[in-house]
Amino acid sequence: MPGRARRAALAAVLLCAAAAGRPSLAAPALQDPAAATQIAKLPNGLTVLTLVDPSTPAVSFQMWVRVGSKDEARYTGLAHLFEHMMFRGTDRIPPEAHERMISARGGEVNAFTTDDVTVFHSDVAPDSLPLVIELEAERVAHLKITDEVLSSERQVVLEERRLRTEDSPQGRAFESLLALTFVAHPYRVPTIGWRSDIEAVTAAVCRKFFETYYAPNNIVIAVAGSFDAADVKARIERAFGGLEPVQDIPRNPTKEPEQRGERREVVHMDLRSPILAAAWHAPKTGDPDGPALDVASGVLSGGRSSRLYRRLVYGEQQALAAEGAYWEMQEAGLFYAFAMVRPDGDIDRVERGFFDEIARLRREPVSAAELARAKRQIEVELIARSNTAHALAGRIAGDYVSFGRIRPLEERLAAYRAVTAADVQRVAQTYLIDDARSVVHVIAAPGARERGAPPPQPPGPVGPEIR
Repeated sequence: MPGRARRAALAAVLLCAAAAGRPSLAAPALQDPAAATQIAKLPNGLTVLTLVDPSTPAVSFQMWVRVGSKDEARYTGLAHLFEHMMFRGTDRIPPEAHERMISARGGEVNAFTTDDVTVFHSDVAPDSLPLVIELEAERVAHLKITDEVLSSERQVVLEERRLRTEDSPQGRAFESLLALTFVAHPYRVPTIGWRSDIEAVTAAVCRKFFETYYAPNNIVIAVAGSFDAADVKARIERAFGGLEPVQDIPRNPTKEPEQRGERREVVHMDLRSPILAAAWHAPKTGDPDGPALDVASGVLSGGRSSRLYRRLVYGEQQALAAEGAYWEMQEAGLFYAFAMVRPDGDIDRVERGFFDEIARLRREPVSAAELARAKRQIEVELIARSNTAHALAGRIAGDYVSFGRIRPLEERLAAYRAVTAADVQRVAQTYLIDDARSVVHVIAAPGARERGAPPPQPPGPVGPEIR
C-alpha cells in the first residue's frame, strides 16, 4: 500500500476504534514511518537524521539550530534577526539568491524562530537536494554580516514588529501576557525582540552571536522523503564536515520563581473588539502531565462542540472566538486562555464565563463523550504529522532536539489513550488555580471609539513567531 494511502487508512482505523470506545489499537497494526530514522553524528558534532520514505515524490531538508529567544543574554531579538539575515547571502551567493534558486526549481524555502530554536527548511524534488545541502553549508560557513546587511534587515524586522505586535491587539495581548507571566525566565521576552534592542544592536554583536550558536555541534539536520541515504550523508559530511565546533555554548541559567498570587494588566489600544488573555504556569515539554493538559485543551476549545464555543460564542454570544490551550516549551510551559470579545460584548462577562469553565474542570470530571472526542482529535492530529516529508522531518528533528530521541508514535498515542477524566480534573486542580494566573485585558483607550477605531480583525495565531 503506498505510504500516503497507508497513513490515511491508519487514521481511519484510529477514528473508528476511538468512536467505538474500543482500546484495541494494537501496536503490531501501527506502522510508524519515523521508526526508520537513522541518526549519525559527524566528528565536529553535527547531528544528521535521515528518514527515507520512497512513497513521497519530495524531500524535506530542515536545519534546526539550537538557539531561540531564551538564549539572548543582552540584546533581544537576535535569534529572529538571523532568521532573516541568513537569506542575505555570502561573497559567492547574492542576497536572496538562496531562495530564488530553490524556487526556480519548484521548491519551497522558509524559516521560523521560537523561544527555543531557529529552523530553516526546504521542500524540494529529490534532484534538487544536493543544491540545498550546498546552499545551507555555504551560508553557515560564510554568511555576510555587515553594517549594510544589518541595516536592511533591521528595518524589515522593525516593520514586522509594528505590524504583528505593536499595531495588532492579538500580538500586543500575547506579548504583554508573556511579560506578565514570566518575571525572571527569558521566555518573558518576545521572540521578535524589543524595539529598542533591535534598533541598537551592532554588526559586531551579531557576528559574535552567529559564531557562538551557528556551530556544527549546535545544529541538527533532518532529511525526510525520497532520497539515497548513503549519498546524502556523504554530501552533508563533505559540505559541513569542515566547520569548526565551538567549545562553549552559553545557556541562560535563570529559573522562574513560583507565582504567589494573581497578576493583572490593562493595555489600551484603538480597537472595537477587546481581547482577554490569561495564562497559568504549566510543565515543560515531555512532562507526564502534558497529555492530560492537551485533553483539557480539547475539551475547552476543540471545535464548535467545545465548552468555550458553546458558551461564549454560540450561547451567550459575547465572544467572536475563544480558546484554551497548553503550550509546551523546552524549559517551561503555559496553559493560556484567549478570547476576542464582540464589539457589543462585555469583557468582564467573558472573563467570568471563561474562568467559570476553568473552575468547572477543577470541580467535576469531564463527560465520557467529551473525553473521547478530545482524545480522538489529538490522535488524528498526531497521525497527520506523518503525512508529508515536511511533517516527518519536523517531527523527528523536534523530538531529537527536545528529548535526544524520536518518540515512537505508538508511545505518544498510548499516553493520550491512557488519560482519564480524573486525570483531566487533577491537572486542572494542580495548574489552573486562581492564585497562579496572570490576566491581560486589551481594551479601547479612553475616547478611542469616538476617534473611529479600526474594525475588528479575525483572530490569528497567538503562539510563537513564524517567518
